[in-house]
Amino acid sequence: MNDNFTVVLPSGAIWTPSFVNSIDHHNCIGCGRCFRVCSRGVLQLVGVSEDGSHISLEGENENEEELEKKVMTILHREYCIGCTACAKICPKKCYTHAPA
Repeated sequence: MNDNFTVVLPSGAIWTPSFVNSIDHHNCIGCGRCFRVCSRGVLQLVGVSEDGSHISLEGENENEEELEKKVMTILHREYCIGCTACAKICPKKCYTHAPA
């Protein structure tokens, strides 16, 4: 028995959505491609300070000199629809996904 959530497509094929599970921040280059392709508001670009903590890039908090780099984070995992577009476009293969 398959315990995964599946969808029957109009073609009759069965598809198992694979939902965003994690992002490898060591490999992420903060390019934003995944952010632009996600229509659901799942992701957020944040800055990373020298000590490794995340810094918001919104409004007055954006101070480029304090940042070591920028990385993508999962802001609203619950909004993910399992399309894996973020993983498909990621040039560094930073995403892991899992079925529901």
